Amino acid sequence: MEARISRLESIVGQIGEAVLTTTETIERFAERVDALAVQVQHQGHQIQQQGYQIFALSDAVQTLAEAQNGSIEELEELTKTLQRLAATLEPNVH
Repeated sequence: MEARISRLESIVGQIGEAVLTTTETIERFAERVDALAVQVQHQGHQIQQQGYQIFALSDAVQTLAEAQNGSIEELEELTKTLQRLAATLEPNVH
């Protein structure tokens, strides 16, 4: 009978050690999950900032394209004016 009690005590002790080890493992796992959650949150913030930067950049590119179109139109008008001026001066040169 004493041997059975001793064996049961040993089994209960092993179960207790297994529970403690499992608890420690779960705590380490929870810490890792928390660290990953912080990383994901940080990356989400970075992605949001990059989205804002992309929007600002696309707006700047659109403004630049509009300004370039205006410059092209002005150059076309200047070219036409210079061509008319050259045509006017051409008969006087000969």
